[in-house]
Amino acid sequence: MNRLALGTAQFGLPYGVANRNGQVTRLAAKKILKLAAANGIDTLDTAISYGDSETCLGEAGTEGFKLVTKLPAVPNDCMDVNSWVQQQVNASLARLGVTSIYGLLLHRSEQLLSTNGPVLFQVLRELRDSGQVQKVGISIYSPNELDALTLRYPIDMVQAPFSLIDRRLQRTGWLQRLKDCGVEVHARSVFLQGLLLMPKSDIPAKFTPWNTLWYQWHKWIAESGVSPLHACLAFPLSVPEIDRVVVGSDSLNQLAQILRAASSLSMGEFPDLECEDENLINPTMWSTL
Repeated sequence: MNRLALGTAQFGLPYGVANRNGQVTRLAAKKILKLAAANGIDTLDTAISYGDSETCLGEAGTEGFKLVTKLPAVPNDCMDVNSWVQQQVNASLARLGVTSIYGLLLHRSEQLLSTNGPVLFQVLRELRDSGQVQKVGISIYSPNELDALTLRYPIDMVQAPFSLIDRRLQRTGWLQRLKDCGVEVHARSVFLQGLLLMPKSDIPAKFTPWNTLWYQWHKWIAESGVSPLHACLAFPLSVPEIDRVVVGSDSLNQLAQILRAASSLSMGEFPDLECEDENLINPTMWSTL
């Protein structure tokens, strides 16, 4: 079994700070999915808000894959949460060309703590009971989001950032607690949207406040002889509590490189690059830099 999951934001948007190829074409998407399937990748990660990613996947064909998608935030003026969620899911299934999906995650987990939270989770539970969804859960930006949520709601799946730079999920003890509760854990942002794979000279100027960290990283790469891609994949894949590591690819060649790097993961020590600065480890903050 391949523990990689294929992230498909690039199938619907020109996604990622390091993206040079723009949005993936329909033909390229089919080839990427074929290569993924041939190499044992069994999970595709998408979202309703990823442009026309779901439509692209539906046209390319997803047979044999577990599909995980995400609900956008429920509008503030929504009068009927139940109907709104059901409509969103029905439209998502139609675009994907399937009658059921493996996982449905909330893109904005904090909405479960609002007054509509219990109603929202009840709808998710009913979708699971009906068989339209196998697992329900949340996509989070910080383990802090789990503190209040897991006390109130029995979730099946969590997607969270985890990388050489962002180790909060493990350091806070949440990773082990989730596994002890039988929650499936998917790690994302393992390349920090490609920042960790860039040559030092290509890193955008707004990230210069962390020059010391980039210096350490590129010094370690030069001294260890390990490629950035290999190290970034080997780190999360070395953690047994992580069920899937979500990787994005904007070309067939890029996925082939990822697969090669993931197939030979023997490594000694990893560099100590852990950073707790939200301005770096949370890409939603980058627009303010």
